[in-house]
Amino acid sequence: MTPWFFGYGSLVNRATHDYPQAQIATLHGWRRIWVRTALRDVVFLSIHPVAGHSIDGLIASVPNADWAALDQRESGYARIDATDQVAHGAPASSIAAYQVPPDHQRKGGDHRILLSYLDVVVQGFVREFGEAGAASFFETTDGWDTPVFDDRAAPLYPRAQDLTAEERALTDVLLAQVQQRQ
Repeated sequence: MTPWFFGYGSLVNRATHDYPQAQIATLHGWRRIWVRTALRDVVFLSIHPVAGHSIDGLIASVPNADWAALDQRESGYARIDATDQVAHGAPASSIAAYQVPPDHQRKGGDHRILLSYLDVVVQGFVREFGEAGAASFFETTDGWDTPVFDDRAAPLYPRAQDLTAEERALTDVLLAQVQQRQ
């Protein structure tokens, strides 16, 4: 049996990985959230259970059940079983998601969202779900009171992508809208 994972952030951007059979899916009973940890000075995008909510993303298979590369990419996260909460059309019988363990999360700190990371996420959502999907990403994510660090000129995110002017502008508009509501 080949295991699968559900990606809800940068893993939605297929340009950041080459996992096979990737396809859209929905995780029910969860929302995304920006969380702080003691591991680094930038926030992690994680998930937390919230009844009645859902988030879109991608599922993809993990060939030969070799989790090593994905676990390394997702260091700081714990792999959790999400099989029964993911709606999809794939031949997947086992699906994991990555979550920052609650006991590793911190309330305070001078943590920031990297704009280069956010750009990658938005680019992935636009490619998979259109502009409405990118807007939905912002609506289904908590923690937008976290400051954003503009590192576009010299990206700190290791899987930063080249964006079009339109993609950057969309990120800027959607970010400004969600920050105005805070």
